[in-house]
Amino acid sequence: METREKTVEIRNLVKKFGNFTAVNNISFDVYKGEIFGFLGANGAGKTTAIRILCGLSLPTSGEGTVAGFSINNQQEDIKKHIGYMSQRFSLYSDLKVWENIELFGGIYGLDDKQIALKTDSMLKALDLEDSRNMYVRDMPLGWKQKLAFSIAMVHDPQVVFLDEPTGGVDPVTRRNFWEMIYEAASRGVTVFVTTHYMDEAEYCDRVSVMVDGVVEALGAPAELKKLYSAANMDEVFTKIAGRAERE
Repeated sequence: METREKTVEIRNLVKKFGNFTAVNNISFDVYKGEIFGFLGANGAGKTTAIRILCGLSLPTSGEGTVAGFSINNQQEDIKKHIGYMSQRFSLYSDLKVWENIELFGGIYGLDDKQIALKTDSMLKALDLEDSRNMYVRDMPLGWKQKLAFSIAMVHDPQVVFLDEPTGGVDPVTRRNFWEMIYEAASRGVTVFVTTHYMDEAEYCDRVSVMVDGVVEALGAPAELKKLYSAANMDEVFTKIAGRAERE
């Protein structure tokens, strides 16, 4: 039986702030090329967990690796081997398209030659060659979204974290964005995504749902719908998240 390569391994992860336990002893694995949905209502602890996985915060206890690097003592290495995109698209609106690519390429450690090659290939792939000098603030929302995702991938990361990346965009644009996610996953990139759109949860290979700091459910959407006798992931999420006791 073929062993699947793990790109995220988390064991007994705990994060406390004083007497408050934001993340309470969670464990899970995420595999190469997997689209992994990380769901939870506001206050469930998912944002705190993601900050740890991205090397931005230390756990109180527990251990794990992201892209082969320890969440306990190799945070800077993690940052170099992951991509990140937030709901705000992580772009600088007062810079031009090519300037954003160049800036983030440098931040991710690419040299001048690599940045030039990546800029040309990215603009061509996004059909933005004629818009390279456009200021990001003047771009349509869908263009910004695609550019931000591509920039998060500019250094060929093993894992890309997408934190509610489709908030505020129309359904067609969201669907087009997911085509980019599928393409990345097909190339072996692990996609770790949070979303409040439960139809997007259906697109994931597996989904976890956090409630009050713990992972209450984890499995493929079809498995969870069967387990919770639900017609769709919205029903699954409502049934699980309804157990929350903290605000």
